[in-house]
Amino acid sequence: MSAPAPSLFSPAAKAMAEKLGLKMGRANLDEFAATLLELAKADRNVLAVTSDSRGSGKLGPFAQALPKQLIEVGIAEQNLVGITAGLAACGKKSFGVSPACFLATRALEQIKNDICYSDVPATLIGISAGVSYGALGSTHHSLHDLAALRAINNITILVPADNFETREAIRAAAKSSSPVYVRFGKAAMYDLLSPAAKFQVGKARTLRDGKDVAFIATGETVVHALLAAGKLAETGLNCRVISVPTVKPLDVETVLKAGRECRAIITIEEHSVHGGLGEACASVLMQSSVNVPFKIVGLPDEDNVTGAQADIFRHYGISMESLSETAMKVLQRAKATA
Repeated sequence: MSAPAPSLFSPAAKAMAEKLGLKMGRANLDEFAATLLELAKADRNVLAVTSDSRGSGKLGPFAQALPKQLIEVGIAEQNLVGITAGLAACGKKSFGVSPACFLATRALEQIKNDICYSDVPATLIGISAGVSYGALGSTHHSLHDLAALRAINNITILVPADNFETREAIRAAAKSSSPVYVRFGKAAMYDLLSPAAKFQVGKARTLRDGKDVAFIATGETVVHALLAAGKLAETGLNCRVISVPTVKPLDVETVLKAGRECRAIITIEEHSVHGGLGEACASVLMQSSVNVPFKIVGLPDEDNVTGAQADIFRHYGISMESLSETAMKVLQRAKATA
């Protein structure tokens, strides 16, 4: 039996989570599967299509409960996208579920032509995204999907941070009249938001206000930004934390507001530093002539290290401790250029 994966959170980070009143939820992927099953039980037109991925996609209970609403295509991602597109074109609410590392590469042409350019209301679920596959290494890391799909017209890209955002994202995707891509990791996530909080596609969510550093983060990196803000508050710094569940279309208004009101901006993503959330925010700021000290935290353009997700996060500075240090350095730069 293999050893359990190391925790994404250090003892100090767990203590800060408790101080902030955060409660540990389940993996967003589990929340996705439960939400999809709930929708499918209520509507027989909701279908799941998998590429030998019902297990990793947590769709075992779905297949057992609703076997006629699940289609298995085997390890054939291009076929998965084509079938998902065809079902959507016929009026079904189809969800194609496959590992993000393969879905956004092997089937990129089918995503572009069969779904986006054909404008069918299909939803693609990229599972085990980012570095969720850990020690399986670069072939199984998905550090490119946001960059590739952002460049294609007519697709909404959702990257939920916690169980609440996950439920709302899947419900919104089921109602969408245009293509949607939703990205999930595998780790259990703290619940960051009140169940009464509103969720809207295309809108970012300000989890904590402040005017020193603005952390703008997406997906499983958001909680680390929130913990870093808590740690920095102990030193007298008030940091804004913005969750971006919709990477495309980006909430331009919220990004510009942060750039105009805060002393510095740090973006955080479980993705390459090229072509993802960070570069999208930088483009918005530069094109609006908003000049503010800016740092993208993500995976650099190199042969990335191999290891558990937690080890990779810490190596590349995605942790409460590292983000706190990064914020201090960026603020020093801001002070020097003031």
